Amino acid sequence: MTVRTTTSLCHWGAFDATVDDGRLTAARPWSEPNAGAETSRAEASGGADPDMIGAWPDMVYSPQRIDRPHARRSFLKHRHKAGGDGRGRTDADNEMVPISWETALSIVADELTRVYDDHGPASVFGGSYGWSSAGRFHHARTQIRRFLAAAGGYTDQIGNYSWGAAHAILPHVLGSADAVAVAGAATSWESITRETDTVVAFGGLNPKNWRVTSGGAGNHQMPRYLDQARAAGVEFVILSPFAQDVPDGIDAQWIAPRPNSDTAIMLALARQAVVDGRADRSFLARHVEGHERFIAYLAGDTDGVEKSLEWAAGISDLPVATLQQLWHKIRRGRVMLTASWSLQRADHGEQPYWALIALAAMLGQIGQPGGGFSFGYGSVNGVGASARRGYIPSMRDLPNPAKSGIPAAAFTDAFLNPGRETAFNGRALVYPDIRLVYWAGGNPFHHGQDLFRVEQAWRRPETVIVHEPWWTATARRADIVLPATTSAERNDIGGSSRDPFVFFMPKLIEPVGAARDDFDILRDLAGHLGCRSTFDEGRDEDAWLRHLWSRTQDQGARDGVSVPDFETFRDAGYWRVPAQDRPDVLLSEFRADPDAHALATPSGRIELYSTRIEGFGYDDCPPHPAWMAPGEWLGTADADELHLITNQPAKQLHSQLYQARKSDAPAKVDINAADAEARGIGDGDTVRLWNARGACLATARVGDQLRRGVVVMPTGAWFDPDPDEHGLERNGNPNALTADRTTSSLGRACTALSALVRVAPYSNNHNKG
Repeated sequence: MTVRTTTSLCHWGAFDATVDDGRLTAARPWSEPNAGAETSRAEASGGADPDMIGAWPDMVYSPQRIDRPHARRSFLKHRHKAGGDGRGRTDADNEMVPISWETALSIVADELTRVYDDHGPASVFGGSYGWSSAGRFHHARTQIRRFLAAAGGYTDQIGNYSWGAAHAILPHVLGSADAVAVAGAATSWESITRETDTVVAFGGLNPKNWRVTSGGAGNHQMPRYLDQARAAGVEFVILSPFAQDVPDGIDAQWIAPRPNSDTAIMLALARQAVVDGRADRSFLARHVEGHERFIAYLAGDTDGVEKSLEWAAGISDLPVATLQQLWHKIRRGRVMLTASWSLQRADHGEQPYWALIALAAMLGQIGQPGGGFSFGYGSVNGVGASARRGYIPSMRDLPNPAKSGIPAAAFTDAFLNPGRETAFNGRALVYPDIRLVYWAGGNPFHHGQDLFRVEQAWRRPETVIVHEPWWTATARRADIVLPATTSAERNDIGGSSRDPFVFFMPKLIEPVGAARDDFDILRDLAGHLGCRSTFDEGRDEDAWLRHLWSRTQDQGARDGVSVPDFETFRDAGYWRVPAQDRPDVLLSEFRADPDAHALATPSGRIELYSTRIEGFGYDDCPPHPAWMAPGEWLGTADADELHLITNQPAKQLHSQLYQARKSDAPAKVDINAADAEARGIGDGDTVRLWNARGACLATARVGDQLRRGVVVMPTGAWFDPDPDEHGLERNGNPNALTADRTTSSLGRACTALSALVRVAPYSNNHNKG
């Protein structure tokens, strides 16, 4: 027997894998060997969560693994003429039956050819979405987009669920979305520790989110950064309805506003800066466009409502004294304002990000060390890390001949309403008639809202093809399922731009069952369709990895950094990228010289009044930061309704790792003790949450760690409708309850955090609601 230990990488961290006689038997967090004296023990040990890392063997060998290609029986009989009503059903006519790879690839190629010929490339939906492999080559979404572009074109997805509203609004305000993008910049924690007096975090700094990073990480340094900032005397104020959004050990002030009211608080603080004479008029005059019109709005000149602290107190359901105290805390000293990604996943989600920038502009510290604003410190590991960027290679997309795309969060609406015209970020978008879905590397039955409506929409296309290692809800609702490998079963290169390491990800084991790499599947299909050379450019896996690494070497040559050759990198298993010369400070160059470093906005300045957005004429997105009441929130709730906050699970990444857990379904829901008592709910009880969109089960966790009127539930459970009770989801997936609305005509992003529900004890014979 042969036992070996090899280092690899996943989104929840670098790990050492033990392979015994060809079988993955254990995985544990990686530690950098021979770390220098300047590297802290916490940094050298990686800091990855051992439970998440340790789940690798169970995940790879899960009973939910798909061992060979499958097709829905009725689809095999009738192909696309069978219709999609049977997708997800388990009756004999709709069960998934195994087929050979040869048959599967022939069917897929035939279906693609038919749809291209009969309906055109825009009728093929290929915007697969999700955190697939941490590896940059075997990145499923990139591979499927390249393949479909080579084959003739497709309808893509625009934006994302993580920060879709920010992705739309920030280019109008700052000239780009770099301030929120995963690979973008944020003022570093090193700068905060040295210069900041107060950090105000709207949406919180929940430590569980620091366990994951898109692309993976060699270290998880966020707890260390906070410890250093606290030791340096930095004060923290956390605004969130949920106490778990406050990290332990920093002695933060916790303010628990009504959900979705953050914009009102920011606007009132900005108004107070004007009233107190604290607004930095010099900074506004030189660096900001439209501040006079915004200030007029704050004063109530345009709508008759002064955005005072008293006004915001009524909206946020907070004492005026609390907001006055917050103002006095940020009135002096160096202040860093931040907002979590989750804050903009709500009705009018563009507004809190715009309002945060406006408040920072009033204080006049944008571009100063430790001051201004940044986004996402509480959303993923690595935001605020000092790391040299540009050394993580990635595959380049091919041009999409169809030039067709829809907002990521609007795919359900698009499926159900082909031909409908909708406004989107300054243009009229016509939904294409989607006939074929080709999905790889994601789970729309996790990310989507109003999942029973998603299921209805998913049945409309004629053909659904899915690449997937496991029998997820998406795979079970396909016509053809092609078993894909995990990153443990192939070679790759991985890393994150906010981490000092790049990793070679070696093939740890042979593919489980008949699984194949997405690249190999698509290369064979490209051969069927006559576009193989366009897709693979004549390279196999090894040639692509060498090609990608050459880009990292080119970046090193431009920066004067010595990068090892491919063989040295592969044999070592990782490379530590040299540290950059100075810590990041967001918009520092723009502050120093706004003419030489003008922003890519129409004015070249930060825009607090956008004439471009004004020209769009959107009633749901004014041309300046504004308070707009959500469609669903506690301000208009019935007495028995609660506000549902959905967040990421503590020990999963989205729905990943659910298949490796010893399931304790349904998932837990946190509820305030007083709310629980009023409903006859005890700790550990099975409860039913419901609204007009659907219902799901949950296990009550009763406590005092969240404000009254709010329930909090993670989103990682696999969607599992009850066959005997229509509209009931059994595993505890709260997206059965969230609304399939979009933020505004500008962003069309998801609004998962604007949802009201009712909650009651559950039994099979009661509470059908």
